[in-house]
Amino acid sequence: MRGNLAFTDQLRLIEERSAAFRTAVAAAPGLDVQMPTHPERTLFDHVQHVGMGRRKAAAVVAAGPAVAPPEESAWGGGTSAPRERDALLAWWDESVEHLMSVLRAAGPDRPCWTWWGDSPSPQTSGAWARRQLHEIAVHTFDVQLAGGAPQPIPERIALDGFDDCQVTLCATTVAWPHSPAIVDYHATEGRSWRLRLSEAGAQVADLMPAAGEDSGATDASASGTASELVLFFYDRIPLESLEFEGDRRIFDELAAWDPSA
Repeated sequence: MRGNLAFTDQLRLIEERSAAFRTAVAAAPGLDVQMPTHPERTLFDHVQHVGMGRRKAAAVVAAGPAVAPPEESAWGGGTSAPRERDALLAWWDESVEHLMSVLRAAGPDRPCWTWWGDSPSPQTSGAWARRQLHEIAVHTFDVQLAGGAPQPIPERIALDGFDDCQVTLCATTVAWPHSPAIVDYHATEGRSWRLRLSEAGAQVADLMPAAGEDSGATDASASGTASELVLFFYDRIPLESLEFEGDRRIFDELAAWDPSA
């Protein structure tokens, strides 16, 4: 895939988005505010959930090759983050710094367990770094929204993020259970993706038609900024926030599809 982020860029941007997450938590009216994107959680619950996720990811990468993730005792699952805001922010900083130190020590190529074994994404520390960046970017939007000041995901992160959505979270060899379909996604920043759905699974490719060349018939397509595409994929904004054409039922089927079921 063209234009994706290098490992060093991923690490730098994890720190940048983690700082934005921290800023949004610090600016929120209180830790008991409800999360619009997760109504069952308060802001405190959300920070604890996201911070524990970073600690778990660090434990996975540190463990190296494995057939299963580490036990919760290796990353603090089941424990609680501090409830006072300054202490919670310090706990968040510690969670991120631990993740960063583990990723720096591992480099991009350390084999390790992943939950996306059926996808084209590699089972490496570099792929975990990519996942961490985009999870934190979306959760930063969540916290900003809870505080009433949501910001788009920065363009460079969002372009790589939507590619990760397609390659890591969507592509699979598990048979598509509906009629075969072709779905195109177009980012207004100039990048497009094609998703082919069939009995062979879901295959993703960059869509790069030459000037004047017909890219072929599609069953559905959606266009928006890269940030909007990412936020749509993660169910933060509705399809109606994008420009879309064709059979919208396919988008509903994609949203409901769980290849692991």
